[in-house]
Amino acid sequence: MKATRIIIALGLAFGLSACGTSDLASRNVSMNTTDLAAANVEGAKRLYLAAQYDVREIRIEVPRDLKVSEANMFYPSADIVWRGEPRGDRYQQVHSIFTDAFGMATAKMKDGPPVMIVATVTRFHGVTEKTRYTVGGVFNMKFDLSVINAETGEVIEATRPVEVNAAAAGGSAAIAEEQAGRTQRVVVIEALRQGVRQEVSRKYEESATSRGAIDPTTLAAIR
Repeated sequence: MKATRIIIALGLAFGLSACGTSDLASRNVSMNTTDLAAANVEGAKRLYLAAQYDVREIRIEVPRDLKVSEANMFYPSADIVWRGEPRGDRYQQVHSIFTDAFGMATAKMKDGPPVMIVATVTRFHGVTEKTRYTVGGVFNMKFDLSVINAETGEVIEATRPVEVNAAAAGGSAAIAEEQAGRTQRVVVIEALRQGVRQEVSRKYEESATSRGAIDPTTLAAIR
C-alpha cells in the first residue's frame, strides 16, 4: 500500500502490541529522548539509552494482503486481530497506532545523522472479546524495521524483524482498566513506543564506580 510519511513533531505521550494466552516477552525499557535515560538493571549497573539519530521522518506500511479476522474466538488464525476500536478499516487503525507510537518514541531524538525510519507491519494480534472478558492474553506485534539516511538514502540499519509483546488484561481486570481510561489502544501504543525506543537507541552500561562521571542534568533515571 502507499506509504505514509510524517514529519516528527516535538511531544511525548503514552501509549503497543497481540493476543493469545501464551508467552509474554514485554520490552519495558523507557527513555527520555532529550538526552539519556536509565532503566534499572540487576546489581549495581544500569542500562542507559541515548539518542543516536536525528529522526526526520517515519514511514509506516501496513500491507493490504495481511489477513484480518473479526471472529470472536480465543485465537483467530489471522495476521491482524484488533478489537480495541469500533469495527472499521483495521489496516488504517493499525497504521494509526504505529504512527502515534513511533512518533512518541522518536519525538525528541535529535542527535546524530538525519534519518528516516521505515516500519512494515507483518502481524498485529490483539485479543478478541471472548479472550478480553475471560482469561486475557497477550498483545503481539511484529514488524520489519530499517533506518535510512534521510539526506543520502544510504541504508544505515538493514531491515530486521522486531517483535513487541504486552500483557492483555482479562475479565474484571480488563473492565477496571477500561473504566480507568487505560484502553487497549493505550496499552499497545505504550508498549510499542517503549519497544521502538529500545530498538533505535544507543545502549551502554554504567557501573556504580563511574556513575558520578555523568552529568546528572543530562540523565533521567526511570524508576
